[in-house]
Amino acid sequence: MADAMDESALRRALLLIATTGLALGLGVWRSGTGPLSPDTIWTVATLPVVVVLAISILRDFWIGRIGVDAIALVSMSAALLLGQALAAVVVAIMYAGGTVLEDFARGRAERNLRALTDRAPRVAHRKCAQGTETVPIEQVAVGDELLVRAGELLPVDGFLIDASAVLDESTVTGEPLPERRGTGDALRSGTVNAGEAFFMRASAIADNSTYAAIVRMVAAAQTAKAPFIRIADRFALLLLPVTLLLAGIAWRLSGDPIRGLAVLVVATPCPLILAAPVAFIGGVSRAARAGILMKGSAALEALAQIRTAIFDKTGTLTLGGAELIEIDVAPDRQADEVLRLLASLEQASHHVLADSIVRIARRRKLTLSQPCDVREHRGEGLKGLVNGMSVAAGSRPLVLGGGPLPGWAESAEKRHRSAQVLRVFVALDGRLAGIFTFGDAIREDAIETVGALRAVGVTRIVMLTGDDSAAAEKVSASLKFDAVFADATPAGKVETVKVEKATAPTMMVGDGINDAPALAAATVGVALGARGGTASSEAADVVVLTDSLQPVAEALRIAMRTRGIALQSIIVGLALSGAAMIAAAMGHLTPVAGALLQEGIDVAVILNALRALGEGRLGHSRK
Repeated sequence: MADAMDESALRRALLLIATTGLALGLGVWRSGTGPLSPDTIWTVATLPVVVVLAISILRDFWIGRIGVDAIALVSMSAALLLGQALAAVVVAIMYAGGTVLEDFARGRAERNLRALTDRAPRVAHRKCAQGTETVPIEQVAVGDELLVRAGELLPVDGFLIDASAVLDESTVTGEPLPERRGTGDALRSGTVNAGEAFFMRASAIADNSTYAAIVRMVAAAQTAKAPFIRIADRFALLLLPVTLLLAGIAWRLSGDPIRGLAVLVVATPCPLILAAPVAFIGGVSRAARAGILMKGSAALEALAQIRTAIFDKTGTLTLGGAELIEIDVAPDRQADEVLRLLASLEQASHHVLADSIVRIARRRKLTLSQPCDVREHRGEGLKGLVNGMSVAAGSRPLVLGGGPLPGWAESAEKRHRSAQVLRVFVALDGRLAGIFTFGDAIREDAIETVGALRAVGVTRIVMLTGDDSAAAEKVSASLKFDAVFADATPAGKVETVKVEKATAPTMMVGDGINDAPALAAATVGVALGARGGTASSEAADVVVLTDSLQPVAEALRIAMRTRGIALQSIIVGLALSGAAMIAAAMGHLTPVAGALLQEGIDVAVILNALRALGEGRLGHSRK
């Protein structure tokens, strides 16, 4: 980082020297007096740029890279040798100005990514015998109780201990409005406490927390080169011999070396070597603002070419958990009271469904009581006392034995008989009081996401699940998939992804844990990482940090728009440069005018590439 800052300062200094030299030389030329001639001043101002550029090219050559800036070195050297000092200093200003402009463009494109790393949590307030102690986050262990004060960053991932908390998650998820969380809810590092101080329990160490994964992905995004960019670099290398050949032809046919110099001056590789990196970094940065992390430019470019999308079902197209979809209660009972007694009893259970029940009750602001004499029947349910009342909750055999259902419960039983649901029966003092039906509901934005994917050019959308065909068909019926593969084993999922990938570039969307092999097999693996550790999944190329499907379509839209802008910048920039070279070869451009025109082309190309930072419109996303 320090080296990059030193090089940036050097480039600014070279620009200042060249600009000052041009101004002094013009002043002497206009006044006609001075200790040095204008040509001498311009030559002296050009030489530092020539020397630094020559050293840079030699250094690149030493490590096996051929610098395309050799065109600028040749044009400045030729101008000095031909006595065109004014043209030489103008080229020096154009070159130095271009490097400073590149620094600005990269800095602008990386600003959002850099903001993520600059605000990473560094300390935590850990509960101890004396109250709390402030420690570096590296010392936080799983299970530690941490105090998060108002306005502070959450240091690690964890669970809320207090009754409620208000969090600003905009940096992590892109969601602009604060979110309220309740006891037991998962919390992610890097989010901000937007309410009162609260206590949380750490569920991961700092290196395994969400924000550490974000920082690692940002580092990858800033260093990885997309294949598109590498191709652009190779094309830029072709520009050097082509330019020298055209300059030589212009000189030979006209007999005027100044024409050859003019061709050298207007030749610019900037549309190739700058436009693609700036656009791709801008696209990665734009995605980060929307809560979408991409592992570098390569992932973004691959995403731009996706034509087949494969979705896992559980936790991806559906919410992946036990969602309460229906409550049936006896005529003489109130639903909230039965739920309160059920949740009170379930506090004694470690079953995943128990956590959902308790969370639902607290969300409804029900006051829970402490259960006693609780007996857990593994796989069946619980029995115990709540407020002196006998409560039994669980399967029908546990709660009712072999007894019949009362009339009020029969219609719901018939309705859910063949459905993929889990039903919790609740008896109070030996009488059935309520039945709670839980199911894996389809995400609200699933239909919209499938439609948006088709709108940006995805031609085949597939569901791939390990669930049986009945459960798969129920989900797929409303989503209009092109194909559904059910009863798939992990190995079967990988094989299906490979078959689809052989036909077209394929994206696999899953939760990043049990779908890791399939994510790795796809052209692009997309993990929904909102519910915990999936943000650190090595298998995924793209991680969506919001608990939503919509960003999957947004990621494709951003990728396609970014690649289109990069391609547009390169084609238009090279066309303009080519036209300028022909004009120079025909004698229509002087070296000084050519240098000014060249810089105008560079500025236009880079400014166009920076459009990748913007929102864009869906209709213009495909270039």
